[in-house]
Amino acid sequence: MGLKPRPGILKIPAAYAQGQSELDGVREPVKLSANESEFGPSPRAVEAYRAESARLHRYPDGSQAALREALGEAYGIDAAQIVCGNGSDELILLLTRAYVGPGDEVLISECGFEMCRIHALAQGAEVVVAPEKDHVVDVDAILARVSDKTRLIPIANPNNPTGTYLPGSELQRLHAGLPDHTLLLIDSAYAEYVTAEDYDSGIALVGSADNVIMTRTFSKIYGLSGLRIGWAYCPGDVIDILQRIRTPFNTNRAALAAALAALQDEDYTARVRAHNAAWITRMSEELNSIGIQVVPSVANFILMIFPDPGRSADAAAKYLQSQGIIPRPVNAGGPANCLRITIGLDEHNEAVLKALSEFMKGL
Repeated sequence: MGLKPRPGILKIPAAYAQGQSELDGVREPVKLSANESEFGPSPRAVEAYRAESARLHRYPDGSQAALREALGEAYGIDAAQIVCGNGSDELILLLTRAYVGPGDEVLISECGFEMCRIHALAQGAEVVVAPEKDHVVDVDAILARVSDKTRLIPIANPNNPTGTYLPGSELQRLHAGLPDHTLLLIDSAYAEYVTAEDYDSGIALVGSADNVIMTRTFSKIYGLSGLRIGWAYCPGDVIDILQRIRTPFNTNRAALAAALAALQDEDYTARVRAHNAAWITRMSEELNSIGIQVVPSVANFILMIFPDPGRSADAAAKYLQSQGIIPRPVNAGGPANCLRITIGLDEHNEAVLKALSEFMKGL
């Protein structure tokens, strides 16, 4: 065949596999495999989405002005340093395209977002992996692997699939050890769920440095996964570069309107956050008590480590599926013998606890 892709693309083993959404013979399974908000979006966001149905023949605002200005006001940052994307995924792709090429290195953490590895390989870069310590991003391990070729370090904070996070002091220590030619990308997709006082989403670092970017999404706590809308806060020079390569209408008008309404419905967001925090605590305690190790999480999911081959993650997944519940197996990119499961509604979480209790008892 005469056509050949870029060599780095052939290093990508397969297409990214999304969380399972269907079960044979189950009409409406409980899908807890993709870290979606089971609450769905704010009613105000749904109303704003529907209102756009009469204007679908019009292009969206390519400047994204209304949403950028609202984000700037909400977080006390300059709207001119914000760019929105087709999910934060697209913005990570654009950043990689803009700053990474053949001969460069992208340094990722052991359990980092798999798409960061895929984008780096597609650009012809080498991927360097830093091991994690106790399921937490290890700043020392990352700094030890920084080289003259390191162009990008993407860090998910909180991390997925572990749910753990780096406190603000560790983020600052990581950045302080980086050379000026290395970009630190802080992917804060789950930031809105975090209640820990020492957490820092990365906003402060972006405001004080020229080589830090923070990405966020409306897919998680805001429940707008299906609309694909995210944003990034960047230094001015980086915004200039991203605007040069971003397509003019990369965010659709319904997504922009719904995201704006969701952002402004602070009471709804607070209720979702409180529900998640209460259930993270309860599920962690109850699962630990029956012999399933739960990695401490500040996101909207938990990572469960199963104790032995007789009670394996694979067997647990099959048992949950037999009860109409879909978890997320963790294979490449995560610790061994693990399952990740999203925090759902009350009845979902009760069903998970009941099923796993039966599984651990061998029923």
